[in-house]
Amino acid sequence: MPQSPSDAEGTTTPGRGGHGAIGHDAKGPGTAGPGAEDPRRRIPRTDRLLALPEVVAASGAMGERVVHDLVRAAQDRARRGEIAPEDVAAAVLASLGEHSASSLRPVLNATGVIVHTNLGRAPLSAAARQAVQDAAGYTDVEFDLATGARSRRGAGARAALLAACPAAEDALVVNNGAAALLLATTALAAGREVLWSRGELVEIGAGFRLAELVASAGARVREVGTTNRTHASDYREALSAGAGGEQGAAAPGPGAQPAPADEPSVGAILKVHTSNYRIEGFTSEVGIAELAALAHEHGLPLIADLGSGLLRPETALPDEPDAASALAAGADVVITSGDKLLGGPQAGILLGRREVIARLARHPLARAVRADKLALAAIEATLAGPVPPVLAALRTDPDTLRERTDALAARLGGRTVAHDGRVGGGGGAEVPLPGWAIALEEELAAELRTGDPAVVGTVQGSACLLDLRCVPAEHEDTLVGAVAAARERLRDRDNRRRPEDASARTSAQDPAR
Repeated sequence: MPQSPSDAEGTTTPGRGGHGAIGHDAKGPGTAGPGAEDPRRRIPRTDRLLALPEVVAASGAMGERVVHDLVRAAQDRARRGEIAPEDVAAAVLASLGEHSASSLRPVLNATGVIVHTNLGRAPLSAAARQAVQDAAGYTDVEFDLATGARSRRGAGARAALLAACPAAEDALVVNNGAAALLLATTALAAGREVLWSRGELVEIGAGFRLAELVASAGARVREVGTTNRTHASDYREALSAGAGGEQGAAAPGPGAQPAPADEPSVGAILKVHTSNYRIEGFTSEVGIAELAALAHEHGLPLIADLGSGLLRPETALPDEPDAASALAAGADVVITSGDKLLGGPQAGILLGRREVIARLARHPLARAVRADKLALAAIEATLAGPVPPVLAALRTDPDTLRERTDALAARLGGRTVAHDGRVGGGGGAEVPLPGWAIALEEELAAELRTGDPAVVGTVQGSACLLDLRCVPAEHEDTLVGAVAAARERLRDRDNRRRPEDASARTSAQDPAR
């Protein structure tokens, strides 16, 4: 690695300006008095630290910039007097084991929220992780090895989706659920209206509103009904201004202007599952079967955005819609997410009628939102492999969870309390998942989050709660070690604070000081 002048000459040259140089009159932590040697002159040179065999090996795995920053950080600690100059090399080697090329850190999810958006949503199965690793290099994602010709991209993922959801005639994978909705409404209704119930105008995370997303590409959102009640007659009244269009007719491209007066004003009907909230009380909505009949009567496609990722009915969530049922009820295209209840990677999945999916795949926007090879590999392995962690956690038996919780609570010196888990991630809104958690000291919550490994629990009732629903059994010993380390850090901090507090009290009481 090229060295700067201060790196090449080390940190021992007095009187030289620039980063890393130490002058005779330097002041600050660790600076020696007149006539004494400045201990900072003993800090190892950067080039010598970078030449250590372990550091050279780490540079190949982590990248030179990351390793160089770790070396500089250790040298800076010595300059501040936090460690002795003779300990810099050891500090560098220790830091190599604590860092990687990515800043993302693995987390033990002890919140009881299965699809935790802030923690990366669905954890991949072992099969999916292996598939991602296998696909990380060169792979036949668009290449037929038998003929040597170009092949259809993502054929394996498409086949796995069709096998898992036989009601679909074809499938298309894009990079996330919002992209799937954008593609469907743009390809089918750009320049025209999309009929959408007011009670389904969803806002998702970070303040993004789906209606604004749809409108951004040229479709015009027409709200029908009211927030709590929408009827079939509301859709009929919205369609009364025009007869709709012939199914499969070409729609204008992205950013198109409103359709001419002689063309139908409505391009599609959209049904959105309110997966992250519920409206209760005096309510009414139009089901997919009735909407499909109305749409097809007017030659329009029905788009059903389910969001939460179920391909077929799930007994643990009997009220959650699924793709197979929506297609059977007449939806022309169904949209769902890959990293929610499907249990796979981030992806938007479109399932539906062959001609509709083909129309979406031909649209120019499809190229901009297509899924990468890693997502395609992970989706295929998720569907073809064993039950993914998301579904395993969802189907956890409460009695089995209680046994695990009791056993670990005894090891940790905590107590078992009732604790409902949640689906999270915009699925199973307000549906409790009965379970249990370990109650520990509240002050452990922050220590566990910042420890290694990081453990994220919840704080309720002045206690730190650890829910084991999403913690694999093979990680229980790791969790025990993390709690022990967190308690040790708290004890060390308290022990350091006591002499300081005593000294402060003595100073306050002694007027001579």
